[in-house]
Amino acid sequence: MIDAQTSTSIAVIDYGVNNVGSVVNMLRRLEVEPSIVRDARALEEASAIILPGIGAFDTGMTNLERTGLFDAIRQRVAQGAPILGICLGMQLLTRGSEEGTRGGLALIPAVTRRFVFENGMRRFKIPHMGWNETECIDRDLFAGFDRDSARFYYVHSFHVVCDDAKDVAARATYGISFTAAVRAGHIFGTQFHPEKSHRFVMRVLANFVRLARHA
Repeated sequence: MIDAQTSTSIAVIDYGVNNVGSVVNMLRRLEVEPSIVRDARALEEASAIILPGIGAFDTGMTNLERTGLFDAIRQRVAQGAPILGICLGMQLLTRGSEEGTRGGLALIPAVTRRFVFENGMRRFKIPHMGWNETECIDRDLFAGFDRDSARFYYVHSFHVVCDDAKDVAARATYGISFTAAVRAGHIFGTQFHPEKSHRFVMRVLANFVRLARHA
């Protein structure tokens, strides 16, 4: 379990396009009591941030800006607070997405692209939905995993493309190799869904909280 001293400093962002309940429940199973944050002021004391998300890129960005969370997240991360984006939350960390027209948080040097398959690969349906073996590269976020031992559940039509391969923290394959997780310093993101991936995501969340504690 995680040291209880970190419990009140983990902020889970609720901006109307995410299911915070699954993430909060997993943190509680790790004996971490997070704060659910819906406005900028509540984020000021957070030592670490989790940004879950489902749905459309532009809707997510609109809601973050409307609540003042866009600037607040960028400020706290600039001050050194670690952040973990999950699913859409990971895509919002990039400069922008082919799904919409709005800019992203631009916290990692990357863009979000639509899955595009060649004609001979029509058997790969979009969205990509289901379990995938995942190559774990970053040894901090994926501490305790063998490099090829993890399976995570994915539901997505877009994938993150990093400017620099060194920021790719995990990879999976669905027709093409795609980025399953990112890391740029204290900025992390995972494409897979926590509410489906159970014990594997529990371990990832535990690793993130430990990293946040030592940041």
